[in-house]
Amino acid sequence: MSHIHDYVGVGFGPSNLALAIATQEFAQGVRSPDVCFLERKPAFAWHEGMLIDGSTMQISFLKDLATLRNPQSRFTFINYLMEQGRLEDFINIQTFFPTREEYNDYLSWAASKFEDQVHYGQSVQSVEPLIEGGKLTGMEVLSRDKNGEIQRRRARNLVLGMGGEPQVPQAFEGINDPRILHSSQYRGRIETLLADSGRRARVAVVGGGQSAAEIFEDITNRFPHVDASMILRGTALKPSDDSPFVNEIFNPSFIDQIFQQPEARRHELLTEFRNTNYAVVDLELIERIYQMFYLQKLRREERHQMLPRREVARVETGEGGLHLTLRDLADDSHSEQGFDAVVLATGYRRDQHHELLAGLGDHLESFTPDRNYRLRLRNSESRIYLQGCCEVSHGLSDTLLSVLAVRSQEILESIFLGRSVEPQVRTERETRLTSAL
Repeated sequence: MSHIHDYVGVGFGPSNLALAIATQEFAQGVRSPDVCFLERKPAFAWHEGMLIDGSTMQISFLKDLATLRNPQSRFTFINYLMEQGRLEDFINIQTFFPTREEYNDYLSWAASKFEDQVHYGQSVQSVEPLIEGGKLTGMEVLSRDKNGEIQRRRARNLVLGMGGEPQVPQAFEGINDPRILHSSQYRGRIETLLADSGRRARVAVVGGGQSAAEIFEDITNRFPHVDASMILRGTALKPSDDSPFVNEIFNPSFIDQIFQQPEARRHELLTEFRNTNYAVVDLELIERIYQMFYLQKLRREERHQMLPRREVARVETGEGGLHLTLRDLADDSHSEQGFDAVVLATGYRRDQHHELLAGLGDHLESFTPDRNYRLRLRNSESRIYLQGCCEVSHGLSDTLLSVLAVRSQEILESIFLGRSVEPQVRTERETRLTSAL
């Protein structure tokens, strides 16, 4: 208990993995930092529930764990390909967007280099203050291991990179039924639920974004005995806008422009560009789904259906299946449909750090981060940083892979060098984007 780490990272997904890489490369020029990471999963895994065959990344492989920070890093995606003996083959594919399966392998390859720093099977329970001379000088992190025992680790600083918690619609809250699963659990569980191929089954996919569309297509392709329904609040599936000028909002350099906006204007800007990331689908996928519905009409076998402008108002569970009451948002009418399974592709919430840090009490001044992703603490020599919880202040890229490399450097320099990010001079295009308001 006398040992104290320079920082403890809670979670070991892509965000803290990128931080671990940056820390290792930072250590090559100065003293070696003393760090560790706590991960609740038993081994490294990234969105394992959504590793659908053939699904591809939606960002360029150049926005990997290191390239935008250090193109010469051994942890770039290109170096991964070289070490795996696939660089020439990947070039011949002529794409910037690898499959999700390959990107998961890349992340797992990188994570395997840090097994001496990561403690898997650790569910962090709380964070307690360490006080010396009236000041907050560190924190004690309490975690529960796979045997149920509580372990304590001390750190001068804390970096929270826990990812999101599954978000479910209000009608599903408090219902614990194995036939209802979140998209994060899709692969692995759906195969078990639909194992009886001799019996026709009905599956509802709730949501209108990329994950919902991918799951809907996967079900219609892989399970011929299943009739699938897609339930979405919108009028239709809408294409994501990934055009070059709009895509600049995901550049790490654009974060300054978002952060410096007054709160009201920042909210307007986030709303304006929401169609780049939320409740939108790749155009090619939309076209494939439309083609599937067209062929159904041609063959006069309209098994699958899309139910737009609907929300689930009520859920009843029973031995005969799941009964959903659907409300039509256009005329407020209600209808009922029965299903054998429901997949909720309804996104994630990213507020679990509020509960985790409750034990710091009055030492925590605010949950609003500064430009360095740091929370404001009173009378403290320690720092707490957030990764992936700062969309409101830092923009739509905060929850994505796009900024991992650069953000890890900014956090690292704040911890060990005391540096603050200085706003960069706007480019002409960035000025145009922000002045458009």
